[in-house]
Amino acid sequence: MTFQITRSGKNPLMLSTPVMPAAGTIGFGDCYHDLINIERLGAIVTNPLTLEGWSPARGVRVVPLDAGMLMHTGLPNPGLKLAARQYYQSWATSPVPVIVHLVATHPADLARGMEILDAIDAVAAVEIGLDDDITWDETETLVRAAADQSEKPVLVRLPLLDAYEVAGAAAGAGADALVVAAPPRGTARDPHSGRLVSGRIYGPLVKPMTLHIVEVLAKRIDDVPIIGAGGIHSMDDARDYIE
Repeated sequence: MTFQITRSGKNPLMLSTPVMPAAGTIGFGDCYHDLINIERLGAIVTNPLTLEGWSPARGVRVVPLDAGMLMHTGLPNPGLKLAARQYYQSWATSPVPVIVHLVATHPADLARGMEILDAIDAVAAVEIGLDDDITWDETETLVRAAADQSEKPVLVRLPLLDAYEVAGAAAGAGADALVVAAPPRGTARDPHSGRLVSGRIYGPLVKPMTLHIVEVLAKRIDDVPIIGAGGIHSMDDARDYIE
């Protein structure tokens, strides 16, 4: 059995199972082979990449919460070109398709990044990550810049709190699938330094919020597949998203 997780059109992405890791949980495809059976996944989604390299965040990066944690990493990565050289062999020999997560910043940078990825045969699809508080017009411009540049399927990861507002813009601009969603942002006090720290929130409580948005968008948008992600800590959590 195969599952088509992008809409029909240019090179739809077919997977053996719809179960796959979210961006940022499994490295760049070169990790965890000794811990999990990669072949049981539908695909690998890489850590976020930017056109130019980014350095790690300074200061406090993790704050424990009562029901999870707040994390601020700065999305450190070597940059797209270096990563493509460094991880190409791992992507080319992967037993499952590789989806590269590309951070959507400026339309020109995004188009350039898509051009680079479009030429890499080891990459099956691209997931672009939208910034929080992005507007409808900005979403439309970025997604169209990505979709027009590439023959590969373009998945668009929506910001959780603005998913309702921009999902239609992403779908109308050519997104082949919508990923719901990036972890929500929050602020918490670090118990060690006493300082307030901003970052993304991870934990079981993220799941019911995200699951509701998946349900609503699935009813509103019937021509673009929706991929649910966030707060999955058990098999039942994953089954809820699939249902």
